[in-house]
Amino acid sequence: MSIAENLIHLHEQIAAACRRAGRDESEVELMAVSKVHPVEVILEAYAAGQRLFGENRVQEFQEKSQHLAALTDAKFHLIGPLQSNKTGKAAELFDAIDAVDSLKIAQRLNTAAAALNKKLPLLIEVKLSHEESKHGLAPTELPALLTALKELESVEAVGLMTVPPWSEEAETARPYFRELRRLKDESVIRFPKLTQLSMGMSNDFTVAIEEGSTCVRVGTALFGKRVPVSAT
Repeated sequence: MSIAENLIHLHEQIAAACRRAGRDESEVELMAVSKVHPVEVILEAYAAGQRLFGENRVQEFQEKSQHLAALTDAKFHLIGPLQSNKTGKAAELFDAIDAVDSLKIAQRLNTAAAALNKKLPLLIEVKLSHEESKHGLAPTELPALLTALKELESVEAVGLMTVPPWSEEAETARPYFRELRRLKDESVIRFPKLTQLSMGMSNDFTVAIEEGSTCVRVGTALFGKRVPVSAT
């Protein structure tokens, strides 16, 4: 199927999951994960109506962004781990940073955003999996980070994200999504702007929606298997 046809199918699946959960479809955003895909697929998805995209690497997107300047209403989020020496460029290139897991990174983003005269939304990545390959903040460290972020004027924590262990069985991810929802519900009492939950990918996004996700990150189900682009 074409990207346009895949988009239609994905929105149908999102709508069905929302109905099962008693939610309105407008509560859930679809993020097209365009990392490791060429500019052409971004342009094709944009032409089909997609406006929210996720990229994993600062330098990869820096190269792509030179060809995307005309997409003035598209939003690009950094969804991969961010090295401290790339925070300045990340603040410049992206509309939001969705994988912050330390105060140091947040402080550097705050300094960079202030210099750019912009307010940068952040999602805090929480590590709920025991896999060493997964990134994120320990749940017990979340309250302290959220408290510290309130003192920073040019960044703002607006939600949480997590990546559960991969499994072919979508139900395997449900406890991780449910726990992130619990952490958000617990935190939003003290931090009322923490309303977003970014969780769910191609293989498990319908379960994530049932557990409260407000943004699902879909790559393979939209673009197909990844084809690496040139990036250094």
